Amino acid sequence: MIVDFHTHIFPKKMRENREFHFPSESAFKLLYSSQKAKLAGSKELVKTMDEQGVDKSVIFGFPWKISDTFKRHNDYIMDAVQKYHGRLIGLCCFDPFNSDAVSETERCIDGGLVGIGELAFHESGINETCLDRLAPLMAICLDKDLPAIVHTNEPVGHLYPGKTENTLSQIYRLLKRFPKNKIVLAHWGGGIFFFNLLKREVKESFKNVYFDTAASPFLYDPSVYRVALQIIDPNRILFGSDYPLLEPIRYFKELEKTDLSQDEIEGICGRNAMRLLNL
Repeated sequence: MIVDFHTHIFPKKMRENREFHFPSESAFKLLYSSQKAKLAGSKELVKTMDEQGVDKSVIFGFPWKISDTFKRHNDYIMDAVQKYHGRLIGLCCFDPFNSDAVSETERCIDGGLVGIGELAFHESGINETCLDRLAPLMAICLDKDLPAIVHTNEPVGHLYPGKTENTLSQIYRLLKRFPKNKIVLAHWGGGIFFFNLLKREVKESFKNVYFDTAASPFLYDPSVYRVALQIIDPNRILFGSDYPLLEPIRYFKELEKTDLSQDEIEGICGRNAMRLLNL
């Protein structure tokens, strides 16, 4: 069973007229102003899944600032889950600073979505104000035992669209603030998993934390898989492609070049996600 835990899909109108949203959605413009930045729909995703051997994908949209926009996008996610029942698993997404964030979370969970994400603070770090806005959303997820995906990235190295100003300290404060929540840190958690080697405190803070591999071929040497498996709980690593930025096959080819066992690969590529999602 192969589960892609990190994919983005967009409704047709958004894909065909992305420029419409640029004036009001600066983060969206930052990531998607280039025509080289791909946008895909549910049909394209499922076609890719069929071609590349992916059984299930976790889908979500974008953390839009405007209520009507993220509600339409979340409706599209819910419709896709229904249309491709058993193949697609949906999360709801929005700007946590929007006053409708709590009610939208409740609406989407009632509509069949199974968590929130990928939440992102593209134009700031994950500061204390951000954590305060996340608190009621995390409370809902904790009460219903649902995961939350949070965008993170490495605070050093080359710049690229979507690289936020978060720091490792900010990511760690996020985990300390919500220790009982199931939190998935996208993009290897910006490398914070290394600090699981510390003797005090951190291991306890990581006990409910998962790390997805989204964009790994763009960011890390393939040896990151072996290093991560040596440092953190192997059950907490989730394959995520960040489709359509990258297709799953890119990861599968990279994994073939590592020294991981078949059992380790199967854990990363599906078994861990199935367990997290209670499937």
